[in-house]
Amino acid sequence: MSPALVLQYILPHRLLSWTVRQVTHSRIRWLKNLLIRRIVKAYDVNMDEAAEADLDAYASFNAFFTRAMKAGARPLDPDPNAILMPADGRISQIGKIENGRIFQAKGQSFTTEELLGDAEAAAPFTDGQFATIYLSPRDYHRVHMPWSGKLRETVHIPGHLFSVAPFAVDGIPRLFARNERLVCHFDTDFGPMAVVMVGALLVSGIETVWRGPEVPPYAHRITTRDYREANIQLERGAELARFNMGSTVIVLLPDHGAPLLNQLETGTQTRQGQRLGRSGGLT
Repeated sequence: MSPALVLQYILPHRLLSWTVRQVTHSRIRWLKNLLIRRIVKAYDVNMDEAAEADLDAYASFNAFFTRAMKAGARPLDPDPNAILMPADGRISQIGKIENGRIFQAKGQSFTTEELLGDAEAAAPFTDGQFATIYLSPRDYHRVHMPWSGKLRETVHIPGHLFSVAPFAVDGIPRLFARNERLVCHFDTDFGPMAVVMVGALLVSGIETVWRGPEVPPYAHRITTRDYREANIQLERGAELARFNMGSTVIVLLPDHGAPLLNQLETGTQTRQGQRLGRSGGLT
């Protein structure tokens, strides 16, 4: 095992992530400006797309990191039956769920039940399809709806905060099913859809548009929130959630009505709003 992987098992994940949260939410002018400029330079962040291009205008590093895009910067695929890419980033893996198992990397996989924390919730996806999208520090960090849906429930599942960088995904078994995560279940016109926000090392928070901050606090037990009576309907392309620092989002689709595009290979760069798949049930 490489030294980098060994560190993943021994680092104090939550303490480091809590520390990063304090720094990235700081409003100390010189500190937040220094951090913003270093990230923009190191990752060649395209600020021409941002609704606010002035780096000094951001109140904190986190405000910069979760910045909004200009109107029209992320156009939606014009096909009304297109299922949309939820986030900027790159494809970590994509494809068929085989007998309830989701491929991770290099022969490793995990089950839908492990990821979602519930056998009943996992059942509709047993032979469905999935897309795993990794967001790097240069990417737009808001996650949007792949398809219109009504929020049924969220499940906050406790876990580790391993890095989700490629070296960790390749080397840590069942990583996405072991990390802290927020599972968002939606009912759509082609059946259930799950959008899983996966926490990671130095990812200091996950927020949703309907509740605000969800993580932290970090979970010590599985927490389910029922939204069936709240009537929260989010349209295709609408903002769903955001990461305070980069991580990974996983979309699960049922085994009918929503085939993914097979030309989207591992490593493909993604932009929120482009076509992820097409709803076969609506053609």
